[in-house]
Amino acid sequence: MKNNVSPDDLSVFLAVLAEGGFRAAASRLGVAPSKVSTTISRIEAQLGVPLLLRTTRSVRATEQGQALAERIAPLLSEVNAAVIETASSKDLVRGRLKLNVPGAVMPDILPPLLGDFQRCHPAVEVEIVVENGLVDIIAAGCDAGIRYGAHLEKDMISIPVGPRVQQIALAASPGYLAGRDHPQTPADLLHHDAIRYRLLSGRLLPWELKDGDRTVEVEAVTRLTLSVNAVNTGLGFARSGLGIIGAFRNWLEGDFASGTLVPILQDYWPVQAGPRLYYPSRHASAPLRAFIDTCQNSA
Repeated sequence: MKNNVSPDDLSVFLAVLAEGGFRAAASRLGVAPSKVSTTISRIEAQLGVPLLLRTTRSVRATEQGQALAERIAPLLSEVNAAVIETASSKDLVRGRLKLNVPGAVMPDILPPLLGDFQRCHPAVEVEIVVENGLVDIIAAGCDAGIRYGAHLEKDMISIPVGPRVQQIALAASPGYLAGRDHPQTPADLLHHDAIRYRLLSGRLLPWELKDGDRTVEVEAVTRLTLSVNAVNTGLGFARSGLGIIGAFRNWLEGDFASGTLVPILQDYWPVQAGPRLYYPSRHASAPLRAFIDTCQNSA
């Protein structure tokens, strides 16, 4: 038997049962009571069975009507939920975000940003590739990159991410400084042991200090050299007393507060621009646009 009963008519039927009468159902649905009555009569005619028992004071379901209501109520509820979810999906960001970043942003800059991002966009999968050289993010299959002072291609744009400026600090453990003269000028560093980072080019990361209006590069005695890819490990060696280390001040604040490391030549520490997020100027995915918004809102 062909069934032409519409979901809209069935919703009216459920409204009558829920409200206990035609007039109350009509009021809830915003239609005339006569339309409700006509709809119920049409359903009964199409199905060939009575669905409601009507009296002057009440309306209740027949056995067939009750069975029908129990079957269709959860189905129509699921349909309504699906429609609402679809209508609101324009605000739900889904997909994958792949970032290419240097190790320098991993300890303290990127974690809070991603924390904020994923609280707002839990349906996005994030992948982080840590590389310290400037890479072609498109060729590498990444959506965006983070770098310090990098020269960008013409089709790339960039925005600040994290602190706008960062200070380069020198620090050493109390154990290392015990029995040694504390450096008072940049020249004094020549008589101390240094923990240095080697860049991917093979060059040691320079120690550059500000002396008034001048920038002074100091070639300290290197006792331990670490690859720039091992940037997160340097502070552990400094805490162990192996020498003086140069690092971002924001990495060192916890050690300064606890006394595990002490500042060296604080008046000479230089500042540099903070990291920037760079990405193609066109065709940004929804996850990338959402991450850009997170970065801008955190400023």
